[in-house]
Amino acid sequence: MSELNEIIIAVKGAGEMASAVAWRLYMANFKKIVMLEADHPLAVRREVSFCEAVHEGQKEVENVTSVLAKTAGDVPGCWQNHHIAVVVDPDWKALDAIRPDVVVDAILAKKNLGTHTDEASLVIGLGPGFSAGDDVHLVVETNRGHNLGRIITAGPAEPNTGVPGTIAGVTGQRVLRAPADGQFLTKRCIGEQVKAGEMIGSVGGAPVRALIGGVIRGLIRPGNRVSQGLKIGDVDPRGQKRNCYTISDKARAVGGGVLEAILRVYN
Repeated sequence: MSELNEIIIAVKGAGEMASAVAWRLYMANFKKIVMLEADHPLAVRREVSFCEAVHEGQKEVENVTSVLAKTAGDVPGCWQNHHIAVVVDPDWKALDAIRPDVVVDAILAKKNLGTHTDEASLVIGLGPGFSAGDDVHLVVETNRGHNLGRIITAGPAEPNTGVPGTIAGVTGQRVLRAPADGQFLTKRCIGEQVKAGEMIGSVGGAPVRALIGGVIRGLIRPGNRVSQGLKIGDVDPRGQKRNCYTISDKARAVGGGVLEAILRVYN
C-alpha cells in the first residue's frame, strides 16, 4: 500500500471523465494525484468535476476533495492534507517540476494535443486520438458499448462517432449546444427540472431551449465565451436529481480501465 501512495499521477484535464479517473485512483489508495486544467474550464457536468476548484478554490466529488494549487510547488501540501491537487496549467509545464510516474491524458479532445511517451514511465490516453505503442503506452476505450473501459495495448481507440450516448432512449436531443458564437448567459442551475421548449439561457442573444423534459444534469458556467455547436448543457430525461451529483456509469467504467492499466504496471 505504501508503494501505491508514492506513485505520482498527473491527469491532464479535470472535467467529468478526468475527475472520475482521479476519484477512482484516489479511492484505490493512489494519493499523489495532480490535475492540470485550463484557466476557464468548460466542463458541463460541473457537480462531478474537480475543475470547479479553479473557480471555487476546492471541489468535493463523492466525498473526495480537490484543492487549487497556485503553483507546482504547492502540490505536495495538497497531498499532505489528503486532497487531489488542481493546477491551472493548460500547457502542462508543471510536469517538469512534478516528474510524474504516470500521465493520463483525459482531456477528451478527440485528438492528441501533444501528449507523448517521454512524459512519464507510463502514459495513458483516453479515447480517440491516441494509438497505444505510438504516442502513448496504453489507451482506454471511451466509446459506449461492449468495449467501454477496455485497455488497448496496440493501436487506436474506436473512432469518434459524434453521437451522444443513449439515456432512457434519448441521444442527441438531451444535449444543449451553443446556437451561435458568444457569451453564454443563464440563471438556471444544475438539478432544476425543465420542460421541452423551456428557455435555459442564451448565447450571443440567441436562445438556448431544452429539446426534451427532464433535469438539468450539466451546464457550463455562465459568462464563458463559446463557439457555435459547442456542448454547453445536458438534460437527463430520467429526471432524477441525485444523478447530477454522482459519477456516471460510463465515467466509472473508464476510471476502472485506467486503474487496471496502472496496476498492470505497478502492482
